[in-house]
Amino acid sequence: MAASSADFADDGFAAARLFSQGFSYTYDDVIFLPGYIDFPADAVDLSTRLSRRLPLSIPCVASPMDTVSEARMAAAMASLGAAAVVHCNTEPDAQAAIVRAAKSRRLPFVSSVPFFSPSSAPTLNDFDGNEYALVTERGDSISRLVGVAVAADAASREVPAPVSEYMRPVPRSASASFDFEQAAAFLADEGLDYAPLVSDDGEVIDLITAKDVERIRSYPKLGKPSLGADGKFVVAASIGTREDDKRRLEQLVKAGANAIVIDSSQGNSIYQLDMIKYAKKMYPEVDLIGGNVVTIAQTQNLIQAGVDGLRVGMGSGSICTTQEVCAVGRGQATAVYKVSSYAKDHDIPVIADGGISNSGHIVKALTLGASTVMMGSFLAGSHEAPGTYEYKDGRRVKKYRGMGSLEAMTKGSDARYLGDTLKLKVAQGVVGAVADKGSVLRFIPYTMQAVKQGFQDLGASSLQSAHDLLRSETLRLEVRTGAAQVEGGIHGLVSYEKKAF
Repeated sequence: MAASSADFADDGFAAARLFSQGFSYTYDDVIFLPGYIDFPADAVDLSTRLSRRLPLSIPCVASPMDTVSEARMAAAMASLGAAAVVHCNTEPDAQAAIVRAAKSRRLPFVSSVPFFSPSSAPTLNDFDGNEYALVTERGDSISRLVGVAVAADAASREVPAPVSEYMRPVPRSASASFDFEQAAAFLADEGLDYAPLVSDDGEVIDLITAKDVERIRSYPKLGKPSLGADGKFVVAASIGTREDDKRRLEQLVKAGANAIVIDSSQGNSIYQLDMIKYAKKMYPEVDLIGGNVVTIAQTQNLIQAGVDGLRVGMGSGSICTTQEVCAVGRGQATAVYKVSSYAKDHDIPVIADGGISNSGHIVKALTLGASTVMMGSFLAGSHEAPGTYEYKDGRRVKKYRGMGSLEAMTKGSDARYLGDTLKLKVAQGVVGAVADKGSVLRFIPYTMQAVKQGFQDLGASSLQSAHDLLRSETLRLEVRTGAAQVEGGIHGLVSYEKKAF
Protein backbone atom coordinates (compact mmCIF):
# COMPACT_ATOMS: atom_id res chain seq x y z
CA MET A 1 0.00 0.00 0.00
CA ALA A 2 1.44 3.40 -1.01
CA ALA A 3 2.23 5.89 1.72
CA SER A 4 -0.03 8.94 1.86
CA SER A 5 1.08 12.56 2.26
CA ALA A 6 -0.20 12.36 5.84
CA ASP A 7 2.23 9.52 6.52
CA PHE A 8 5.14 11.66 5.31
CA ALA A 9 3.98 14.55 7.48
CA ASP A 10 4.30 12.32 10.52
CA ASP A 11 7.84 11.25 9.60
CA GLY A 12 9.86 13.58 11.80
CA PHE A 13 9.29 17.29 12.30
CA ALA A 14 9.83 20.38 10.23
CA ALA A 15 12.51 22.65 11.71
CA ALA A 16 10.01 25.46 12.35
CA ARG A 17 7.94 23.17 14.55
CA LEU A 18 10.86 21.46 16.28
CA PHE A 19 12.52 24.72 17.31
CA SER A 20 9.34 26.41 18.54
CA GLN A 21 8.69 24.21 21.55
CA GLY A 22 10.70 26.12 24.13
CA PHE A 23 13.67 23.74 24.29
CA SER A 24 17.29 24.82 23.80
CA TYR A 25 18.85 22.17 21.58
CA THR A 26 22.52 21.43 20.98
CA TYR A 27 23.80 19.73 17.84
CA ASP A 28 23.82 16.34 19.57
CA ASP A 29 20.18 16.72 20.58
CA VAL A 30 18.88 16.68 17.02
CA ILE A 31 19.23 14.37 14.03
CA PHE A 32 18.23 14.78 10.39
CA LEU A 33 16.25 12.11 8.59
CA PRO A 34 17.81 10.96 5.30
CA GLY A 35 16.64 12.31 1.96
CA TYR A 36 16.84 11.11 -1.66
CA ILE A 37 20.24 10.70 -3.34
CA ASP A 38 20.61 11.35 -7.08
CA PHE A 39 24.18 12.66 -7.22
CA PRO A 40 27.65 11.51 -6.11
CA ALA A 41 29.23 12.94 -2.94
CA ASP A 42 32.00 14.60 -4.94
CA ALA A 43 29.36 16.65 -6.76
CA VAL A 44 28.37 18.45 -3.54
CA ASP A 45 29.25 22.16 -3.75
CA LEU A 46 30.40 23.58 -0.40
CA SER A 47 31.14 27.09 -1.71
CA THR A 48 29.66 29.80 0.46
CA ARG A 49 30.18 33.32 1.83
CA LEU A 50 32.02 34.51 4.92
CA SER A 51 30.14 37.80 4.79
CA ARG A 52 28.01 39.71 2.32
CA ARG A 53 30.81 40.28 -0.21
CA LEU A 54 33.41 37.63 0.63
CA PRO A 55 33.09 34.21 -1.07
CA LEU A 56 34.81 31.09 0.24
CA SER A 57 35.33 27.69 -1.38
CA ILE A 58 34.69 25.77 1.84
CA PRO A 59 32.62 26.79 4.91
CA CYS A 60 35.37 26.87 7.55
CA VAL A 61 36.57 29.81 9.64
CA ALA A 62 39.32 29.79 12.27
CA SER A 63 38.29 31.51 15.49
CA PRO A 64 39.95 34.75 16.66
CA MET A 65 41.69 33.14 19.61
CA ASP A 66 45.33 33.58 20.58
CA THR A 67 45.89 29.82 20.62
CA VAL A 68 44.30 29.36 17.19
CA SER A 69 44.62 32.17 14.65
CA GLU A 70 47.81 33.91 13.69
CA ALA A 71 49.73 34.12 10.37
CA ARG A 72 50.34 30.38 9.92
CA MET A 73 46.68 29.51 10.41
CA ALA A 74 45.53 32.39 8.22
CA ALA A 75 47.74 31.37 5.29
CA ALA A 76 46.85 27.69 5.58
CA MET A 77 43.10 28.29 5.83
CA ALA A 78 43.07 30.72 2.91
CA SER A 79 45.04 28.26 0.77
CA LEU A 80 42.30 25.67 1.44
CA GLY A 81 39.53 28.05 0.38
CA ALA A 82 38.57 28.88 3.97
CA ALA A 83 39.53 31.85 6.18
CA ALA A 84 40.92 32.75 9.58
CA VAL A 85 40.13 35.68 11.85
CA VAL A 86 43.33 37.01 13.43
CA HIS A 87 42.87 37.55 17.17
CA CYS A 88 43.15 40.98 18.80
CA ASN A 89 44.69 39.85 22.10
CA THR A 90 47.89 41.70 21.20
CA GLU A 91 49.02 45.20 20.35
CA PRO A 92 47.42 46.75 17.24
CA ASP A 93 50.70 46.99 15.32
CA ALA A 94 51.51 43.35 16.10
CA GLN A 95 48.06 42.23 14.91
CA ALA A 96 48.42 44.26 11.71
CA ALA A 97 51.83 42.66 11.13
CA ILE A 98 50.22 39.20 11.40
CA VAL A 99 47.66 40.18 8.77
CA ARG A 100 50.38 41.49 6.45
CA ALA A 101 52.48 38.36 6.93
CA ALA A 102 49.60 36.09 5.91
CA LYS A 103 48.65 38.25 2.92
CA SER A 104 52.22 38.67 1.68
CA ARG A 105 52.35 35.18 0.16
CA ARG A 106 50.36 32.66 -1.86
CA LEU A 107 51.94 29.62 -0.18
CA PRO A 108 50.00 27.52 2.34
CA PHE A 109 52.51 27.99 5.15
CA VAL A 110 54.45 30.57 7.13
CA SER A 111 57.82 29.36 8.38
CA SER A 112 59.63 30.68 11.42
CA VAL A 113 62.91 31.09 9.55
CA PRO A 114 65.19 33.44 11.54
CA PHE A 115 67.00 36.48 10.16
CA PHE A 116 70.64 37.25 11.01
CA SER A 117 73.02 40.03 10.07
CA PRO A 118 76.49 39.10 8.69
CA SER A 119 78.08 40.00 12.02
CA SER A 120 75.71 37.79 14.03
CA ALA A 121 77.30 34.81 15.75
CA PRO A 122 74.34 32.50 16.34
CA THR A 123 74.37 29.22 18.20
CA LEU A 124 72.40 26.24 17.01
CA ASN A 125 69.61 27.21 19.43
CA ASP A 126 69.25 30.54 17.62
CA PHE A 127 68.08 28.65 14.55
CA ASP A 128 65.08 27.57 16.65
CA GLY A 129 64.82 24.18 14.99
CA ASN A 130 65.09 25.55 11.46
CA GLU A 131 67.50 24.06 8.95
CA TYR A 132 68.24 27.45 7.40
CA ALA A 133 68.37 31.15 8.29
CA LEU A 134 68.29 34.19 6.04
CA VAL A 135 71.14 36.69 6.26
CA THR A 136 70.36 40.31 5.42
CA GLU A 137 72.41 43.49 5.82
CA ARG A 138 70.65 44.50 9.05
CA GLY A 139 69.22 41.16 10.14
CA ASP A 140 65.64 42.08 9.19
CA SER A 141 63.27 41.28 6.34
CA ILE A 142 63.42 44.69 4.67
CA SER A 143 67.19 45.03 4.17
CA ARG A 144 69.10 43.44 1.30
CA LEU A 145 69.51 39.67 1.30
CA VAL A 146 73.21 38.75 1.33
CA GLY A 147 73.33 35.03 2.13
CA VAL A 148 71.82 31.91 3.64
CA ALA A 149 73.08 30.32 6.85
CA VAL A 150 72.77 26.58 7.37
CA ALA A 151 72.21 25.24 10.88
CA ALA A 152 74.54 22.29 10.27
CA ASP A 153 77.38 24.71 9.45
CA ALA A 154 76.78 26.63 12.67
CA ALA A 155 76.71 23.39 14.67
CA SER A 156 80.08 22.35 13.25
CA ARG A 157 81.78 25.37 14.84
CA GLU A 158 83.41 24.81 18.20
CA VAL A 159 82.56 28.37 19.22
CA PRO A 160 79.96 30.71 17.68
CA ALA A 161 81.41 32.58 14.72
CA PRO A 162 80.10 35.44 12.58
CA VAL A 163 77.65 34.22 9.96
CA SER A 164 79.71 35.97 7.29
CA GLU A 165 82.41 33.32 7.73
CA TYR A 166 80.22 30.42 6.66
CA MET A 167 77.06 31.76 5.03
CA ARG A 168 76.29 30.47 1.57
CA PRO A 169 75.62 32.60 -1.52
CA VAL A 170 72.07 33.73 -2.16
CA PRO A 171 70.39 31.39 -4.65
CA ARG A 172 67.90 32.70 -7.18
CA SER A 173 64.89 34.13 -5.37
CA ALA A 174 61.30 33.10 -6.02
CA SER A 175 58.53 35.65 -6.24
CA ALA A 176 56.39 35.95 -3.12
CA SER A 177 53.38 36.02 -5.46
CA PHE A 178 54.03 32.42 -6.57
CA ASP A 179 51.40 29.92 -5.53
CA PHE A 180 52.49 26.50 -4.30
CA GLU A 181 52.66 24.83 -7.69
CA GLN A 182 54.64 27.73 -9.18
CA ALA A 183 57.09 27.73 -6.27
CA ALA A 184 57.52 23.95 -6.46
CA ALA A 185 58.17 24.16 -10.20
CA PHE A 186 60.68 26.96 -9.62
CA LEU A 187 62.72 24.83 -7.19
CA ALA A 188 62.62 21.85 -9.53
CA ASP A 189 63.53 23.85 -12.65
CA GLU A 190 66.42 25.59 -10.90
CA GLY A 191 67.62 22.41 -9.18
CA LEU A 192 67.50 24.14 -5.77
CA ASP A 193 67.05 22.73 -2.26
CA TYR A 194 65.75 26.09 -1.06
CA ALA A 195 64.88 29.55 -2.31
CA PRO A 196 64.04 32.85 -0.60
CA LEU A 197 60.64 34.36 -1.31
CA VAL A 198 60.99 38.04 -2.18
CA SER A 199 58.21 40.55 -2.79
CA ASP A 200 58.09 42.97 -5.72
CA ASP A 201 59.39 45.76 -3.49
CA GLY A 202 62.37 43.71 -2.34
CA GLU A 203 61.17 42.55 1.09
CA VAL A 204 62.29 39.05 2.05
CA ILE A 205 59.06 37.26 2.93
CA ASP A 206 60.07 33.68 3.71
CA LEU A 207 62.02 30.64 2.57
CA ILE A 208 60.66 27.61 0.73
CA THR A 209 62.56 24.33 0.72
CA ALA A 210 62.34 21.07 -1.18
CA LYS A 211 61.28 19.44 2.10
CA ASP A 212 58.36 21.88 2.32
CA VAL A 213 57.29 20.85 -1.16
CA GLU A 214 57.53 17.15 -0.28
CA ARG A 215 55.54 17.68 2.93
CA ILE A 216 52.71 19.60 1.27
CA ARG A 217 52.52 17.11 -1.60
CA SER A 218 51.87 14.40 1.00
CA TYR A 219 48.60 16.16 1.92
CA PRO A 220 45.39 16.17 -0.15
CA LYS A 221 45.61 18.42 -3.19
CA LEU A 222 44.95 22.08 -2.43
CA GLY A 223 41.67 23.37 -3.82
CA LYS A 224 40.60 26.83 -4.89
CA PRO A 225 42.15 29.36 -2.48
CA SER A 226 40.32 32.26 -0.86
CA LEU A 227 41.51 35.37 -2.67
CA GLY A 228 40.29 38.93 -2.26
CA ALA A 229 39.82 41.61 -4.89
CA ASP A 230 43.51 42.45 -4.44
CA GLY A 231 44.49 38.94 -5.58
CA LYS A 232 45.88 38.13 -2.14
CA PHE A 233 44.74 35.67 0.51
CA VAL A 234 41.52 36.54 2.31
CA VAL A 235 42.37 37.33 5.93
CA ALA A 236 39.93 38.68 8.51
CA ALA A 237 40.81 40.29 11.83
CA SER A 238 39.00 41.04 15.07
CA ILE A 239 38.61 44.20 17.10
CA GLY A 240 36.87 45.16 20.33
CA THR A 241 34.34 47.87 21.03
CA ARG A 242 36.42 50.40 22.97
CA GLU A 243 37.55 53.81 21.78
CA ASP A 244 41.15 52.67 21.23
CA ASP A 245 39.86 49.92 18.93
CA LYS A 246 39.23 52.64 16.34
CA ARG A 247 43.00 53.00 15.97
CA ARG A 248 43.31 49.21 15.76
CA LEU A 249 40.63 49.19 13.06
CA GLU A 250 42.55 51.78 11.03
CA GLN A 251 45.76 49.76 11.18
CA LEU A 252 44.03 46.53 10.18
CA VAL A 253 42.34 48.13 7.19
CA LYS A 254 45.70 49.57 6.07
CA ALA A 255 47.23 46.09 6.49
CA GLY A 256 44.65 44.75 4.02
CA ALA A 257 42.21 42.89 6.27
CA ASN A 258 39.33 41.75 4.06
CA ALA A 259 36.79 41.62 6.87
CA ILE A 260 36.58 42.94 10.41
CA VAL A 261 34.96 40.89 13.17
CA ILE A 262 33.75 42.78 16.23
CA ASP A 263 34.68 40.35 18.97
CA SER A 264 32.25 40.32 21.87
CA SER A 265 30.63 37.50 23.82
CA GLN A 266 27.34 39.47 23.87
CA GLY A 267 27.00 41.60 20.78
CA ASN A 268 23.74 43.36 21.54
CA SER A 269 25.26 46.38 23.28
CA ILE A 270 25.43 50.10 22.70
CA TYR A 271 29.21 49.71 22.50
CA GLN A 272 29.01 47.35 19.53
CA LEU A 273 26.24 49.26 17.78
CA ASP A 274 28.31 52.45 17.97
CA MET A 275 31.41 50.65 16.67
CA ILE A 276 29.44 49.16 13.76
CA LYS A 277 28.16 52.57 12.72
CA TYR A 278 31.63 54.12 13.02
CA ALA A 279 33.33 51.34 11.04
CA LYS A 280 30.74 51.37 8.26
CA LYS A 281 31.02 55.14 7.95
CA MET A 282 34.83 55.20 7.88
CA TYR A 283 35.50 52.01 5.87
CA PRO A 284 32.39 51.10 3.84
CA GLU A 285 34.50 48.94 1.50
CA VAL A 286 35.40 46.48 4.30
CA ASP A 287 32.85 43.83 5.33
CA LEU A 288 31.93 44.01 9.01
CA ILE A 289 30.86 40.96 10.99
CA GLY A 290 29.01 41.51 14.27
CA GLY A 291 28.13 39.33 17.23
CA ASN A 292 27.95 37.22 19.12
CA VAL A 293 24.19 36.75 19.03
CA VAL A 294 21.78 33.92 19.75
CA THR A 295 18.34 35.58 19.52
CA ILE A 296 16.30 37.28 16.82
CA ALA A 297 16.11 40.48 18.91
CA GLN A 298 19.91 40.71 19.06
CA THR A 299 20.10 39.94 15.35
CA GLN A 300 17.64 42.70 14.43
CA ASN A 301 19.69 45.35 16.22
CA LEU A 302 22.97 44.41 14.58
CA ILE A 303 21.49 44.12 11.09
CA GLN A 304 19.81 47.51 11.46
CA ALA A 305 23.19 48.96 12.50
CA GLY A 306 24.71 47.74 9.22
CA VAL A 307 26.61 44.45 9.68
CA ASP A 308 27.58 42.35 6.66
CA GLY A 309 27.71 39.08 8.62
CA LEU A 310 26.77 37.63 11.99
CA ARG A 311 28.54 35.36 14.43
CA VAL A 312 26.21 33.06 16.37
CA GLY A 313 26.94 31.36 19.67
CA MET A 314 27.11 32.12 23.35
CA GLY A 315 28.70 29.68 25.79
CA SER A 316 28.81 26.68 23.42
CA GLY A 317 32.58 26.45 22.97
CA SER A 318 34.50 23.66 24.67
CA ILE A 319 36.53 26.10 26.78
CA CYS A 320 33.73 28.62 27.39
CA THR A 321 31.90 28.80 30.73
CA THR A 322 29.57 31.73 30.01
CA GLN A 323 26.39 29.67 30.37
CA GLU A 324 27.64 28.19 33.61
CA VAL A 325 28.92 31.45 35.12
CA CYS A 326 26.33 33.92 33.80
CA ALA A 327 23.27 31.70 33.18
CA VAL A 328 22.89 33.33 29.76
CA GLY A 329 23.17 31.77 26.30
CA ARG A 330 21.36 29.25 24.15
CA GLY A 331 21.79 25.74 22.80
CA GLN A 332 23.78 26.10 19.59
CA ALA A 333 21.43 24.24 17.24
CA THR A 334 18.51 26.40 18.33
CA ALA A 335 20.58 29.59 18.16
CA VAL A 336 21.84 28.89 14.63
CA TYR A 337 18.36 28.07 13.34
CA LYS A 338 16.65 31.06 14.93
CA VAL A 339 19.24 33.65 13.90
CA SER A 340 19.64 32.24 10.38
CA SER A 341 15.88 32.22 9.84
CA TYR A 342 15.82 35.98 10.34
CA ALA A 343 19.17 36.86 8.77
CA LYS A 344 18.37 35.13 5.46
CA ASP A 345 15.66 37.68 4.72
CA HIS A 346 18.31 40.40 4.87
CA ASP A 347 20.98 38.50 2.87
CA ILE A 348 23.28 38.33 5.89
CA PRO A 349 25.51 35.22 6.11
CA VAL A 350 25.71 33.54 9.50
CA ILE A 351 28.81 32.05 11.12
CA ALA A 352 27.99 29.23 13.54
CA ASP A 353 30.56 29.83 16.27
CA GLY A 354 31.19 27.09 18.82
CA GLY A 355 30.13 23.55 19.58
CA ILE A 356 31.91 21.95 16.60
CA SER A 357 33.52 18.67 17.62
CA ASN A 358 33.09 16.54 14.49
CA SER A 359 32.00 16.62 10.85
CA GLY A 360 28.42 15.77 11.83
CA HIS A 361 28.20 18.99 13.83
CA ILE A 362 29.37 20.90 10.75
CA VAL A 363 26.64 19.27 8.64
CA LYS A 364 24.03 20.20 11.25
CA ALA A 365 25.20 23.81 11.62
CA LEU A 366 25.26 24.42 7.87
CA THR A 367 21.94 22.71 7.22
CA LEU A 368 20.25 24.67 10.00
CA GLY A 369 21.06 27.88 8.13
CA ALA A 370 24.69 28.83 8.77
CA SER A 371 26.92 29.80 5.86
CA THR A 372 30.13 28.87 7.66
CA VAL A 373 31.28 27.27 10.91
CA MET A 374 33.83 28.88 13.18
CA MET A 375 36.20 26.48 14.88
CA GLY A 376 38.47 26.85 17.88
CA SER A 377 39.19 23.52 19.56
CA PHE A 378 38.75 21.76 16.21
CA LEU A 379 41.86 23.58 14.91
CA ALA A 380 43.79 24.03 18.16
CA GLY A 381 46.68 21.63 18.51
CA SER A 382 47.35 21.65 14.78
CA HIS A 383 50.77 22.49 13.37
CA GLU A 384 49.43 25.88 12.26
CA ALA A 385 48.07 26.88 15.68
CA PRO A 386 50.27 29.21 17.77
CA GLY A 387 52.29 27.71 20.61
CA THR A 388 54.75 24.90 21.11
CA TYR A 389 54.08 21.23 21.66
CA GLU A 390 54.55 19.66 25.06
CA TYR A 391 54.15 16.14 26.37
CA LYS A 392 51.45 15.45 28.94
CA ASP A 393 50.79 11.92 30.17
CA GLY A 394 52.65 10.59 27.16
CA ARG A 395 50.61 12.60 24.64
CA ARG A 396 51.87 15.43 22.46
CA VAL A 397 49.68 18.46 23.16
CA LYS A 398 49.38 22.21 22.67
CA LYS A 399 47.84 24.74 25.00
CA TYR A 400 44.30 25.85 24.17
CA ARG A 401 42.61 28.54 26.22
CA GLY A 402 39.33 30.37 26.19
CA MET A 403 39.48 34.11 25.62
CA GLY A 404 37.41 34.39 28.78
CA SER A 405 40.01 32.59 30.88
CA LEU A 406 41.83 34.66 33.47
CA GLU A 407 45.12 33.90 31.70
CA ALA A 408 43.86 35.41 28.42
CA MET A 409 42.16 38.30 30.20
CA THR A 410 45.46 39.48 31.63
CA LYS A 411 46.56 40.14 28.03
CA GLY A 412 43.50 42.23 27.25
CA SER A 413 40.68 39.93 26.20
CA ASP A 414 38.55 41.02 29.17
CA ALA A 415 37.18 43.79 26.91
CA ARG A 416 35.43 41.04 24.94
CA TYR A 417 33.36 40.33 28.05
CA LEU A 418 32.90 44.05 28.89
CA GLY A 419 35.07 43.46 31.93
CA ASP A 420 38.11 45.59 31.16
CA THR A 421 36.92 48.42 33.44
CA LEU A 422 35.92 46.16 36.33
CA LYS A 423 38.06 45.89 39.45
CA LEU A 424 37.09 42.25 40.01
CA LYS A 425 37.68 39.85 37.12
CA VAL A 426 35.47 36.77 36.77
CA ALA A 427 36.52 34.09 34.29
CA GLN A 428 34.16 32.92 31.54
CA GLY A 429 36.59 30.37 30.15
CA VAL A 430 39.30 27.88 31.04
CA VAL A 431 42.83 26.93 30.01
CA GLY A 432 43.39 23.42 28.73
CA ALA A 433 45.37 21.35 26.24
CA VAL A 434 44.48 19.55 23.03
CA ALA A 435 46.21 16.65 21.31
CA ASP A 436 48.47 17.12 18.29
CA LYS A 437 46.19 16.98 15.25
CA GLY A 438 48.82 17.34 12.55
CA SER A 439 48.35 19.92 9.80
CA VAL A 440 45.05 21.55 8.89
CA LEU A 441 46.22 21.05 5.29
CA ARG A 442 45.64 17.35 5.90
CA PHE A 443 42.62 17.03 8.17
CA ILE A 444 40.40 19.84 6.86
CA PRO A 445 40.12 18.29 3.35
CA TYR A 446 39.16 14.94 4.89
CA THR A 447 36.64 16.68 7.15
CA MET A 448 35.09 18.44 4.15
CA GLN A 449 34.79 15.10 2.35
CA ALA A 450 32.83 13.78 5.34
CA VAL A 451 30.61 16.88 5.21
CA LYS A 452 29.95 16.23 1.51
CA GLN A 453 28.88 12.69 2.36
CA GLY A 454 26.55 14.05 5.03
CA PHE A 455 24.96 16.42 2.52
CA GLN A 456 24.58 13.55 0.07
CA ASP A 457 22.66 11.54 2.68
CA LEU A 458 20.37 14.54 3.16
CA GLY A 459 19.80 14.82 -0.58
CA ALA A 460 21.38 18.27 -0.66
CA SER A 461 23.88 18.99 -3.42
CA SER A 462 24.94 22.38 -2.01
CA LEU A 463 24.55 24.65 1.02
CA GLN A 464 21.76 26.53 -0.73
CA SER A 465 20.06 23.23 -1.52
CA ALA A 466 20.23 22.21 2.16
CA HIS A 467 18.76 25.55 3.23
CA ASP A 468 15.97 25.20 0.67
CA LEU A 469 15.12 21.67 1.83
CA LEU A 470 14.97 22.88 5.43
CA ARG A 471 12.75 25.89 4.71
CA SER A 472 10.42 23.97 2.40
CA GLU A 473 9.94 21.46 5.26
CA THR A 474 11.10 18.64 2.97
CA LEU A 475 13.98 17.99 5.34
CA ARG A 476 12.76 16.48 8.60
CA LEU A 477 14.32 16.34 12.06
CA GLU A 478 13.84 14.53 15.32
CA VAL A 479 15.09 14.98 18.87
CA ARG A 480 17.36 12.20 20.11
CA THR A 481 16.98 10.73 23.55
CA GLY A 482 20.05 10.12 25.66
CA ALA A 483 19.88 6.44 24.72
CA ALA A 484 19.62 7.32 21.02
CA GLN A 485 22.74 9.46 21.30
CA VAL A 486 24.61 6.57 22.89
CA GLU A 487 23.36 4.22 20.19
CA GLY A 488 24.43 6.68 17.49
CA GLY A 489 28.01 6.61 18.72
CA ILE A 490 30.55 3.84 19.23
CA HIS A 491 29.26 1.41 21.83
CA GLY A 492 29.31 -2.19 22.99
CA LEU A 493 33.03 -2.74 22.42
CA VAL A 494 35.68 -3.79 24.91
CA SER A 495 38.21 -1.59 23.07
CA TYR A 496 38.55 0.13 19.73
CA GLU A 497 40.80 2.38 17.70
CA LYS A 498 39.10 5.36 16.06
CA LYS A 499 40.66 6.68 12.87
CA ALA A 500 38.61 9.10 10.78
CA PHE A 501 41.01 8.97 7.83
